[in-house]
Amino acid sequence: MTRPEIVLVGVDGSATSLHALDWAAAYAKRVGWALHMVCSYSLPSFTATSLDGGYAALDDSTIQQGAKSVLIEAQQRVASFDIPVTAAVATGDAAGVLVELSKDYGLAVVGTRGRGGFTERLLGTVSSALPAHASCPVVVVPHRQIDRSADGSAPRLATGLRRIIVGVDGSPTAEAALTLAIQQAKAWDAELVAVSGVPMATGAGVLAWLPAQVDHEQVLADVKAGLDNIVDRFEAQADGLKIKRIVLDGTGAELLTEFSTAADLLVVGSRGRGGFRGLLMGSTSQAVLHHSACPVLVVNRKSW
Repeated sequence: MTRPEIVLVGVDGSATSLHALDWAAAYAKRVGWALHMVCSYSLPSFTATSLDGGYAALDDSTIQQGAKSVLIEAQQRVASFDIPVTAAVATGDAAGVLVELSKDYGLAVVGTRGRGGFTERLLGTVSSALPAHASCPVVVVPHRQIDRSADGSAPRLATGLRRIIVGVDGSPTAEAALTLAIQQAKAWDAELVAVSGVPMATGAGVLAWLPAQVDHEQVLADVKAGLDNIVDRFEAQADGLKIKRIVLDGTGAELLTEFSTAADLLVVGSRGRGGFRGLLMGSTSQAVLHHSACPVLVVNRKSW
């Protein structure tokens, strides 16, 4: 599917959303795309008569002006990237607004834990809802201290993605994630590692019930063979890109979260139930979103 070469990013004035904005602008700069920023708001559900006398009633124009101020700050922040930038104020719940807009963009970017910005907007809930329902791939950028360049003009993470990790379990959405990960690896000249897990340790997961006489090493070897079959097929069409493969004892969420500390980007499929050996990665994307140390790129069936 051909998508518009525009990155959509949600901003709310919080440090978290501005961090996500930095990532989105850097990505757009690298791949030659434009950037569109959106700040959404909705009026409080209470009426003016329910407020104490010491409070002024909030009206649409007052809150809208606050949203416009957020976008002005955001535009100033990305001015040094020298990319086409547009901005808009939208009314409605942030998650709903971004999900609706996502059908017209090539990539959507949001931050996690966006508490504390304009009118206490919560991008934290958006980071859970948007990846599951968006019509384009979504990057969720965790809130952490960014290393900026010497002049402070750009985040160092923007200068390149060196290692990309993709979760693979044989499901259609995981294969879509692998396709997208290959595209990203080629665009950034990055190392690509395909990871799959099978939880076998006692009490650790769905295969904990295996009898003691089952050869766990053979189970891992079988899963590795399944991963190799998938990756070999995709690698043959990757124009020379070599994909590393890792299979370990553990759940997909556990392994990807651990690997996120040594990666620049994780790529996962949402609702990836199924695939060889019945491995389950259906809940992996949500679990990883909450614990990843690096940005997470999520693709679902609707967005591919």
